[in-house]
Amino acid sequence: MSTRHPMPFDAFVAPARAHPQLWRLGLGLVLIVAGNMAVSAAIFAAVLWLRGAESGPLTLGATPGLMVLVLLSFGGVVLGTWAAARLLHRRGLGTLIGPRRRVVRHFLAGVAVIAVIYGIAFLVGVGRMDLERNLAPGLWLAWLPLALAGLLLQTGAEELALRGYLQQQLAARFASPLMWMVLPSVAFGLLHHDAGMMGENAWLVVGVTGLFGLMAADLTARSGSLGLAWGLHFANNVFALTVVAPAGALSGLALFTTPFGADDTGAMRGLLLLDVAVLGVIWGLCRLGLSRRAR
Repeated sequence: MSTRHPMPFDAFVAPARAHPQLWRLGLGLVLIVAGNMAVSAAIFAAVLWLRGAESGPLTLGATPGLMVLVLLSFGGVVLGTWAAARLLHRRGLGTLIGPRRRVVRHFLAGVAVIAVIYGIAFLVGVGRMDLERNLAPGLWLAWLPLALAGLLLQTGAEELALRGYLQQQLAARFASPLMWMVLPSVAFGLLHHDAGMMGENAWLVVGVTGLFGLMAADLTARSGSLGLAWGLHFANNVFALTVVAPAGALSGLALFTTPFGADDTGAMRGLLLLDVAVLGVIWGLCRLGLSRRAR
């Protein structure tokens, strides 16, 4: 079966073709999961030790410190992906990302697109909500550098594992986009399923997140690097976790929170469906920019 793909994705996938065996990919995914579990468990154990005899529930990401630790736990994904690429495929971490200059250029472009679109959406819609102040501005600014560093790590880890390692290795083995574009996107969506936090919206969140994954996979294939997908992912999470977040878990770094939680079926469903429309606009603009640059 031919595994040739349109440029520049063909060059992006080339390093994966030396060792495309599925058993290597399977073991690599095990290493990624193991790395994530090990680092997450170590961080959780450290938090429990520092809390000592304090009573009360430990809500995921409910304070700035806990939220930063949640983001730092994704370092385990990076370590696992590095180990998989090095030990099983004999290649470095840089081959999962793409050419450095292109990555930086496309990353900044992705951030700019999200900033403009979400800025307009905030002024037109979200900004009119009865938002609640979550952190004092001074405290928010003090935590912001750590928040941005943590979000760079968290989004970079997910892009590295899914749009880098998994998408590349599947594309090295299969020609069909159903394998190398859809499967990583389905995995991305399923990893965000949390019925305890999202309630009845859990599967809608999976669908919207999977749609973002599909968009990111397509842009990765069109651009030949993780830069654009990473920039979009990073800027999206900056807005969703440090500017306006649903009340409750994962709101520890947000300047404002919505008057409803993530498990509020009606309110969140409306926002998620709006996200679908916004994602379509963002994807179209990015595709247009890439096609013009290719001329």
